[in-house]
Amino acid sequence: MEILWLLIPMSVLIVLILGSIFWWSVRSGQFDDLDGPAYRILADDDTPAPEMASREASAEEKDRKGR
Repeated sequence: MEILWLLIPMSVLIVLILGSIFWWSVRSGQFDDLDGPAYRILADDDTPAPEMASREASAEEKDRKGR
């Protein structure tokens, strides 16, 4: 029965710590947009950048000349 004098304050302290962590995460915007990143990856543009396309073209030309 005497262990309750230790367990009750420890549990209250743990609840306060977890509550403050949750409050910080809500206020800092951690839960604002849960679906956005999942849809953003689907809408990603997979076309190569113009400079990358020109590098690939020049690499292909070098391969053709080497044959």
